[in-house]
Amino acid sequence: MRILALTSWWPEPADNGIKLRIRHLLRALARSHDIHLVALTHDGANTSQRQEIDQLCASAMALSAPQRNPRRQDVIASLWHVQPASVRVRWNPQWSAVVRAQAAALKPDIVLSIELATAIYAREISSVVRILDDPELVGLSTWHRASSAPGKLRAWLTWYKQRSYVRYLLRSFDACSVVSDAELDLVRPLAPANTRLAVIPNGADISGGTGDWGEPQPDTLIYPGSLTYRANLDAVQYFLRDIFPQIRQRRSGVRLRITGRAEPEQLAALPSCDGVDVLGFVPDVRAEVARAWCEVVPLREGSGTRLKVLEALALGTPVVSTSKGIEGLALDHDLHVLVADTPESFADATLRVLAQPELRARLAEAGRRRVAELYDWRIIGQQMNELIEEIIRQHSGRRSVYGTHA
Repeated sequence: MRILALTSWWPEPADNGIKLRIRHLLRALARSHDIHLVALTHDGANTSQRQEIDQLCASAMALSAPQRNPRRQDVIASLWHVQPASVRVRWNPQWSAVVRAQAAALKPDIVLSIELATAIYAREISSVVRILDDPELVGLSTWHRASSAPGKLRAWLTWYKQRSYVRYLLRSFDACSVVSDAELDLVRPLAPANTRLAVIPNGADISGGTGDWGEPQPDTLIYPGSLTYRANLDAVQYFLRDIFPQIRQRRSGVRLRITGRAEPEQLAALPSCDGVDVLGFVPDVRAEVARAWCEVVPLREGSGTRLKVLEALALGTPVVSTSKGIEGLALDHDLHVLVADTPESFADATLRVLAQPELRARLAEAGRRRVAELYDWRIIGQQMNELIEEIIRQHSGRRSVYGTHA
């Protein structure tokens, strides 16, 4: 079958969780289908890095434009529109024209929108099977946790608007895949009865976790994640301000290594601490993660499920995380990971892993086994292929029935 895939990121280099999901889904789909990729990006994508994409896709193009954030009047006006303000101000008529032209030329069997941002363009293509992947509602559903009454009201309005928008979009989609059961519970009340819903989780490359990375280095922690993403910046700020000083006070030789893209303003926003190495973008982060004694994931906000957690466990690196950091993942405290939600308990849990090699070994073995059982990308990719084949069969069956009655 011919699939027109719409993404909001150019997949190479796969240096964040969204790009990793795109890359692994494309890998799986390319085994059975012809993929034509259109990336609609606001990040100034550099398409010179396209070696794997050209191997996977029959064609691939990126359309890039600066991102405009909603102004106050845009937000107020959104009260009278179906689309949230962020969708309306970022809608691009040139992108729409290109996507429709590609669909007319290719005549795809399926249009696959990976992420909600591309769904508005897929909706414009008629007489084709449409699938939406990962609408990402979980992060907004926690509006009630806002610290102030005005903040809570704004968060609720954002949640209400996004929920209404997803309900509107799903009328035009034959299927919607989500990354967790928690996301499924939020999407199910919004979807028409004839829209197929499926959990297609995030995963890890189990086969890629068996390299010779060298021995884990004692007293070494790692946080892999681009600081240009607000949730990562908040996590690192929280860790350096409230947790890391406690760890260093009790174990002075501990070092934290931070990988991922960071602009000067994000680096300036980090608390000043001894024992911190900011590595920036690393082409292949697996070696850094595999050589760390422990990965820390002190996330307090954001949505989706954390590929950084699954990738660390696949490499045999134990994880200490907040509850938010493992949200949506079937991981148990003190079996697969250690979970801690206060600065004191997070520091204690991290120190336990640093001081107890037998605990580290137990967590590493159980964590890797859990990822292999539930989160191997090869299995997840097959689930996406099965969903597509099911929807195509149903669509063909409906056309056959309608044709018989004509």
